Amino acid sequence: MAMRGGAAELPGSREPPSRAGFVELLFDVVLVFAFTRLTERLLEQLNWSGFYSSMLLTLALWWLWYRMAWTANRYDPARPMIQVMVIVTMLGALLMAAALPAAFRERGVVFAGVFVAIEVFRHLWLVLFGGGGPHVRLVTARIVFWACLSAVPWIAGIFAHHEARVIWWTVAVLIDYAGGLLDFPTPGLGRAGLRGQPIAEEHLTERYRQVLIIAFGESILTSGIHFSPYGFQRDRTAALVVAFVITVLFWQIYYYRAGELLPAAIASSRAPAYVGDLASYAHLIMVIGVAVSAVGDTLAISQPFGDATLSRIAVILGGPALFLLGRSMLDYAGFSRVSWSRPIGLLALGALTPVALLLPLLLVAVTAVAVLAGVATSNVISWRLYPRRMTPPPGLPPEG
Repeated sequence: MAMRGGAAELPGSREPPSRAGFVELLFDVVLVFAFTRLTERLLEQLNWSGFYSSMLLTLALWWLWYRMAWTANRYDPARPMIQVMVIVTMLGALLMAAALPAAFRERGVVFAGVFVAIEVFRHLWLVLFGGGGPHVRLVTARIVFWACLSAVPWIAGIFAHHEARVIWWTVAVLIDYAGGLLDFPTPGLGRAGLRGQPIAEEHLTERYRQVLIIAFGESILTSGIHFSPYGFQRDRTAALVVAFVITVLFWQIYYYRAGELLPAAIASSRAPAYVGDLASYAHLIMVIGVAVSAVGDTLAISQPFGDATLSRIAVILGGPALFLLGRSMLDYAGFSRVSWSRPIGLLALGALTPVALLLPLLLVAVTAVAVLAGVATSNVISWRLYPRRMTPPPGLPPEG
């Protein structure tokens, strides 16, 4: 097989993509709208039930993006048939994002109905028009089987009330993600064997970076929108600056070393697709962390001296905690080790929670800045004073 960018030629395409295509970048624009809807929903329902249901919807939208990223990695995104599929999926994702705030009320039929239609018919489209040989079609047929499995609880949830709908859709999301984690085992066909295949690591890591940049951009956009009506009041200007610094620290903690070395780490693995899969879930956790932190930024800007209730602290400090958790997972996926600054930062955020109950929201956000700044500084000092060789990432787990 021909080699390019460290990856062999991928099934279903003439040569693996090294950069994201323009149609993929257009698809990402929909995510900006989706993240904005998510932030608004969390602000309206700032409780544990609201958080759980919002994360459930986020996981569904992420699954669409995640499967699209891997499809474009394995097929040529410049082919007209692939571009048509991406554009139709983009329209569906837009409709789902528009329905997101009321998905557990009157818009459930739109959210779940569109999701099921996209997942089933998109992969059927690949079977018919995606190209590739019989093996490629059989892989996609396995994904169709799992999409049909999850369609049952997705559709059942449409006809259920709120609490029951949450249960049905939780089962549906678990089925979707279980299929991916288990490599889509299908009766009579076995597993897809996707994790043992080569990938275009430059293309895939670029897609991961882009989705994080979108999350960062949405966080800044949300902060600016909520700051504008107040003019340049001193306390709210300070909160805006703090929110901006949090986003910049997220970027620095992500990009420094891992953002640079991840493509090489994936390429050096014995099972690059497996490592790329682990990295995708790490980015999912980081994206959720940024989205939750954006809610905390909005609270600090709109009520800088408001009371720090437990739910408000959960988003202001919990967002950075989720980001550090995802960053730790990325460390392990790419380099088989975790920098001590990540768990120390997590412990610090947890230990500061009781103290944060006594502080106004602006100072709680400043506390998050202090912890993230400590992690970022530790990264730079550690790598400059004690440079380490890149450890090969983990290979495939043993067959169970």
